[in-house]
Amino acid sequence: MIKCLNKDSIDTSLTALNSSIDKPWGIYNNKLSIEFKFSDFISAFGFMTKVAILAERANHHPEWSNIYSKVSIQLTTHEVSGISKKDFDLAQEISNLV
Repeated sequence: MIKCLNKDSIDTSLTALNSSIDKPWGIYNNKLSIEFKFSDFISAFGFMTKVAILAERANHHPEWSNIYSKVSIQLTTHEVSGISKKDFDLAQEISNLV
């Protein structure tokens, strides 16, 4: 069963996630969020394709947008109306792509 993480667990998980990557994730509007900037649209879209494959495998899909070379990603677990371990797991996989 998926559980919504409490604030302390989110803070601990966020610190752990950000300690192993160059571009930090943050919490905005109660969602795990990040924005990536690429050299051009094709690079951004290629990245989104890779993320889509990860998301489909995990059956956990991001809220995201793309404007030319920028990709904004927000992760939340709708079943629990908040952030869960699934969000942090997917965030780690996404960060490993960059």
